[in-house]
Amino acid sequence: MKFEYAIIVKNKTRMESLIERFNTKEQARFFIERSGGDFADYELEHEQFYSAFNDVQQRLSPIIKNKVVERSFIPSYLFAESNLIIVIGQDGLVANVAKYSKELPIIAINPDPERYDGILLPYNSSNFIEAVKKVIAQNYHTKQMHFAEVKLNDGQSLLAVNDLFIGISSHTSARYKIKINGKEENHSSSGIIVATKTGSSGWLSSMFNMAYGLTHITDIHYPKLKEVDLYFAVREPFKSHATQTDICSGKISNGNQLVIESMMPTNGFIFSDGIEQDFLQFNSGAIATIQLSKQLANLVIN
Repeated sequence: MKFEYAIIVKNKTRMESLIERFNTKEQARFFIERSGGDFADYELEHEQFYSAFNDVQQRLSPIIKNKVVERSFIPSYLFAESNLIIVIGQDGLVANVAKYSKELPIIAINPDPERYDGILLPYNSSNFIEAVKKVIAQNYHTKQMHFAEVKLNDGQSLLAVNDLFIGISSHTSARYKIKINGKEENHSSSGIIVATKTGSSGWLSSMFNMAYGLTHITDIHYPKLKEVDLYFAVREPFKSHATQTDICSGKISNGNQLVIESMMPTNGFIFSDGIEQDFLQFNSGAIATIQLSKQLANLVIN
C-alpha cells in the first residue's frame, strides 16, 4: 500500500467553542470571568494546542501532502486506502476516529502532555515525524485496538473503541431485560456501560471510583481484561417487586454475548465513545446484542 495523503484530524478547542457560542473572544471572557472562571486557562490551552498543531503541519508538509478534517465531519468522512491518519488532541479523539478508520494506520499526537493523560497518544509534535516516515516506508508497528459492537434485531449496528452506553435520553429510569450466560433479569437503572480494555480506564473506571467512595472498601479493583474482553456495568440499578439487581456487572469474554431487550416506549438510545449524535434508537421491541467486533483499528507505536 502506498500512502499518498495524510489526514490530520483535530477538534475545536474549548475557547473556539466559547467564541462560537458568544460571537467574540471578549464576550466569552466576560461570561467566564463573571461566573468566577479562569479564562486564562482557556487561552493557555488554546495557545498550547495551536503551537503543537502548527508544528505538526510544518514538519509534515515537506514529507507528504495533507489536509485537516474537523472531528464533527469524521462520521461522514470516507477515508481512502492511500490515507495515513494523524490525530492531534485528547485520547477521546483517537477513539472517535478509530471506528471510521478502516484499519488504516493512526498516528496519535498529544499536543499538551501536562494536560492530557495520553494513554492513546504515544507521540508529541516533535517525535511523531519518525513514525510518519516509518509508515510511508512500510516499516512500522501497530497496537491493534478491538471494538465493542452492538447489533439490533433490525440490522442496525454501532462500534465503540472505548465504551457503549445503553439507556434513555432523559433523567428517568431505563427499563430493559438483560441476559447473559443463560441468566436474565428485568432492570430499572440509569443505563449500562460496556467498555473495551482500551476504554476500561475511562468511563468504566468512574463506576469503581464511585463504589470506593461509597464503601471505602480498599480491595475494590478495576477488572483485569484481555484485549479480547469486554466488561459491562449497570449504573444505579433499582431493586423492586418487578426489577432485580443480581446481574450488575461482569466480563463478556470473546465469543460471549450480552443481550439487552428494550422495555422503553420512547427515548431509549445507544451511543458510543461519548458521541451522543452517533446513536441508535432503542425503544420497545428492539433487542441489542453486544459482543467483540471482528473489526480492528491500528494505532502506530514506537
